[in-house]
Amino acid sequence: MHVQVTKWGNSLGVRLPRALAQQIGIDEGQKVNVRASGDKIIIEPVTRRYRLQDILTNVTPRAMGEAFDWGPDVGGEKIDG
Repeated sequence: MHVQVTKWGNSLGVRLPRALAQQIGIDEGQKVNVRASGDKIIIEPVTRRYRLQDILTNVTPRAMGEAFDWGPDVGGEKIDG
């Protein structure tokens, strides 16, 4: 597949045909890693790294509602709080 290198501001740019972008699983706005390997240019999708702290940001007793409500205390399981 041949594409043309064009000037983009002070840089050069290459447009990726939609079929190629879909084939490697990238979409508009997604970050990619670009590197050189000898005389080749390698473009790879950046996979997002999730942090537990970010995932659990909105997981609070108030936000989760009934998920934290086990009903009234019945016996020895009573928790002070």
